This record gives sequence, structure tokens and C-alpha cells, in this order.
Amino acid sequence: MINLISLMRSFIALSILLLLSGVATAQRSTWSGDANNISEFGPVMRAYLGYLSNEQEVVDDRASRREISTAYYRRNSNRIRVLRQMAIRLVRQSGNDYVPELEAVTQDEFGTLFERPPKPASFRANEILGNKFRFLGAIHSGEAFYLFARLDPYEQAELMARHGKDPAILPAGSTTGGADGQRLGQTTTRPRRAVPR
Repeated sequence: MINLISLMRSFIALSILLLLSGVATAQRSTWSGDANNISEFGPVMRAYLGYLSNEQEVVDDRASRREISTAYYRRNSNRIRVLRQMAIRLVRQSGNDYVPELEAVTQDEFGTLFERPPKPASFRANEILGNKFRFLGAIHSGEAFYLFARLDPYEQAELMARHGKDPAILPAGSTTGGADGQRLGQTTTRPRRAVPR
């Protein structure tokens, strides 16, 4: 009877050991698969993928400490996954080790990018919106994320020049704080403040 109980205990212990080693092997093969995918990219893309991995770790850590809700965790994890997919797609398509500044937003978050949020049904691939963003596409990961690449300042200047605007003149109320009609780099003076004696 004692031998049967000790035999059962050793069998259960061996089963648990084999199960855990199988899980560890599966995780290692998953991570090495990611490492193989990352090794095909240049330093810029590897840095971007590392940044996304760090962002996921931060979200995981905050979730483990119960600082964020499950809905917030799910949305941000899906956002990171979508950004990763789009970055990989862009780099593979172009063959260039360059990742533009990417934004992934849901429809209810359009207000963070646009003053007057557009309707996503009207978006076309590679459409320029507000002379600031290029629409890349929508990816569904839990919910629909709309991906945009922020245009760099040279692309923005070229677009404004094409539309007949002088790229060096900023409109009133621009985000750079320039005066209406004042050229970039042009200094302004204001009268000194007189302090009564």
C-alpha cells in the first residue's frame, strides 16, 4: 500500500515536471521565432519593435498591479499588436529600414488627431488627411483600429507648396505659435515694459 502511494506521488511529480518542461520549450520556440523575425530587419526597425515590446511590458506590469481596467489593457495591447503588424508590413513592402511615426486609433479616439473628426467610411488607402497624416488602412484586432503615418515636415511643406501656400508662412492659430503671416525664423520685437519708479 505504501509503495503504491509513493509510486502515485512520483508519477504525479514526473507528469508535472514533463508538463512544465513542455510549456517552457513551447515558450522558448515562440520567442526564438520572434527573434528570427526581428533579425531580418535593420537597426531602426529592431529599435521600433523593441520600443513596442517595452510598451507591452509596461501595460502588462500596470495590469498586474491592477492600475488599469481590463478594457484599457485589452485596447492598448491590441493597439500595440496593430502597430507592430503595420510597421512590419511597411518595412517589408518598401524594403527600407524606415518606420514613420505611426498612430493607431479607434473611431472614438479620432478627436485626439483631428479637430473635426472625419468619417472613416470616406477613407481611401494612402489618402492625406489635414496635411498631417497619411491613412494606411484599418486593422481589426478586438476592434477596428485606423492606422495613420504622420507626415514629416518636408512632406507637409511639399503638400502646402503644391496647394499654392507658402510653406514658410503659418496660418493664425497654428500649433507652432507663429504670428499670422510671419515667416519662420523671422524675429519679432516688442516694446520693453516700463516699470514705474
